[in-house]
Amino acid sequence: MAAGADEDRPLRIALLSYKGNPFCGGQGVYVRHLSRELAALGHDVEVIGGQPYPVLDDGVPFTELPSLDLYRKTDPFRTPRRDEFRDWIDVLEVGTMWTGGFPEPLTFSLRARRALAARRAAFDVVHDNQTLGYGLLALRRLGLPLVTTIHHPITVDRRLELAAAGSAKRRASLRRWYGFTRMQGRVARRLPSVLTVSGASRREIIDDFAVRPDRVHVVPIGADTRVFHPDPATPRVPGRIVTTSSADAPLKGLIHLVEALAKLRTEHPGAHLVVVGDRPERGPVAEALDRFGLGGAVEFVKGISDAELAELVRGAHVACVPSLYEGFCLPAAEAMAAGTPLVATTGGAIPEVSGVDGETCLAVPPGDSGALAAALGRLLADDALSARIAAAGRERVSARFTWQRAALATVEHYRAERAAHAARARRRAP
Repeated sequence: MAAGADEDRPLRIALLSYKGNPFCGGQGVYVRHLSRELAALGHDVEVIGGQPYPVLDDGVPFTELPSLDLYRKTDPFRTPRRDEFRDWIDVLEVGTMWTGGFPEPLTFSLRARRALAARRAAFDVVHDNQTLGYGLLALRRLGLPLVTTIHHPITVDRRLELAAAGSAKRRASLRRWYGFTRMQGRVARRLPSVLTVSGASRREIIDDFAVRPDRVHVVPIGADTRVFHPDPATPRVPGRIVTTSSADAPLKGLIHLVEALAKLRTEHPGAHLVVVGDRPERGPVAEALDRFGLGGAVEFVKGISDAELAELVRGAHVACVPSLYEGFCLPAAEAMAAGTPLVATTGGAIPEVSGVDGETCLAVPPGDSGALAAALGRLLADDALSARIAAAGRERVSARFTWQRAALATVEHYRAERAAHAARARRRAP
């Protein structure tokens, strides 16, 4: 094929994701929207994934790569029946779980290596979505160009959870659970092309995983502006604050938002919070809800569709991102796209998305419940300020953060890695 021919022809892409939960976490969202936009650009993209399986748009092929599904919500940390074991990878998966580790990135990568070895001629490029397991290293030996997305290094989660741990036993358990991050660092250092979603994540990858800076490239993701957009027919609910957060993840900062709500209601008694996520049965957030008597002022919703989420966000008085750290912050982009004024912390990459304090958002330091309460109170009390920030925020997202832009930039990196892969092969040839 002529050197320039690859610049125009559609690519055959294998998009790997070891999990794809469509209702929580960014990996399922990333796979769904990127695969749709890659297909819309005319490329042949096939998603290959493990449980929980992703929800994909029509026309995107999906190949199941089943694990033993040891963490399914109906029976987490289950012991499989003897007849469920198929091979040594299954034994490894269960053994790692039994000893307190998290096996899925490694075992999925081994299954993906085996599946792609049998189909190596079917794809022009493999795109891994933050698996970073040892099995990926074999793909290069199979002659398959490899691009990997790291949303942010999970070492960040590890640090924050260890800092929040209340006992030596809990810290020991967390260190074992996060043991897979050592593998991810080793694999990341050997990968030729790493994509990430923000400058903050790029710095964390370089620092935590010691990846060469020239190998790490920023491709921001975006909001689905077909769904997240203003709608004058949707009434604003006075005093409603909406956030997307996991109560059991310290880096999401929900505890600080609950504390802020308690302060806020002394001056704005109608203020109330809707959390898109699971209601905690125990832990700091559950204790704070009881301590401040906020049971009737905080509602948790889960399992809603994108359309329902967009309706909820655009109907809120204010959207809030209380996170201590985010590698990108899709909820901020979605709220801004929907035309809802935003209060957000400056943790991690959030300012790269939310923009300048007082122009496209109100920005506060992470972990400061008093500052959160003050910023939320300003927007609840000042309709003109809210309208100005909402309009500027929507304009910012429309110009910078869409999935079509993300797909176009990702394809550029596919083609660059294919060219670099071919050049490396020529240098190795006798």
